[in-house]
Amino acid sequence: MPLNTPNIKSCSDCPIRYNAVCSKCEPDEINLLEEVKFYRSYAAGQSVFYAGDPLEFVGSIVSGVASLTRTLPDGRVQMVGLLLPADFMGRPNRETIETDIIAETDLMLCCFRRKPFEKLIEQTPHVGQRLLEMTLDELDAAREWMLVLGRKTAREKIASLLYMIATRMVKLKPGAVQQVAFTLPITRETMANYLGLTIETVSRQMSALKKDGVISFDERRDIRVPDLEDLKAETGEDVF
Repeated sequence: MPLNTPNIKSCSDCPIRYNAVCSKCEPDEINLLEEVKFYRSYAAGQSVFYAGDPLEFVGSIVSGVASLTRTLPDGRVQMVGLLLPADFMGRPNRETIETDIIAETDLMLCCFRRKPFEKLIEQTPHVGQRLLEMTLDELDAAREWMLVLGRKTAREKIASLLYMIATRMVKLKPGAVQQVAFTLPITRETMANYLGLTIETVSRQMSALKKDGVISFDERRDIRVPDLEDLKAETGEDVF
């Protein structure tokens, strides 16, 4: 069965061109990236890396969603992050990967061999600048997520996760969009793992949000948000 990934022939065809690590690159810098990049696709459920694997390449999520998980010595598994389109995977100047990275949906990556990419950062300042911006944004998001996990109610946690995914989907498209539809890229079990809740609590709160008209969905995880502002109001924050 063919994977559900886009057909891309060059950077000009890329759906994340203006959000990814290459977004600030000039044409000559894009040409340098074109020379060292390659694409890889993974089926939903397939592993991209296991913690401790040699970090042979880094790259951007072109389409699909991947999860970052850590396994404790006693076998317990905790999801510690989601990688959505335009997110950067891997860390230059590190020899190994620190988390398991699993394709939650069919996944397409724009990859760069780590060593050549590290040299490329020195030659293309815009790549290094954008990578720093993305790293700082990721740090801010991690701090926000500490608040979600530590202080918010179950309903606010669910709303925060849905709002984050919804706004990221919209961010890749031009124009102000208030109504959003997307396929939830993770199962309720994974949501529970990520948010520190039980599956029953996730299901109960999802149903409550649906009953109140904040979201609608069917059994295939197709989520519709009639008004993003209403969903945002459920997160417990003015700014997320």
